[in-house]
Amino acid sequence: MAENKDHFEQRCPRLGGSVSFRYCRTCGDEGLPCWKIFDCWWERFDVVAHLKIYLPEDTVNKIANTRPKPKLTSLVEMIEQAKQRVAAGKTNSSAGT
Repeated sequence: MAENKDHFEQRCPRLGGSVSFRYCRTCGDEGLPCWKIFDCWWERFDVVAHLKIYLPEDTVNKIANTRPKPKLTSLVEMIEQAKQRVAAGKTNSSAGT
């Protein structure tokens, strides 16, 4: 049986602090691993082989081929989400008066 690596910790280049392998394994879209999991953990153990034990090969390939959205796209999306939250807040607060 494969060794559980969820307790391993190291610095996350995206967050700037210490995170567990479990976090990296579950923090991506739809509960999948982070797209950087291979880059971050390859020096500690064979992360590809480890994930192939627990995930279907097509899922591992999908993670390996995933890249983040460009920064500008992410910023525009966050601005739009903030606008929607502000608009929803105004609607909710005016409904209460």
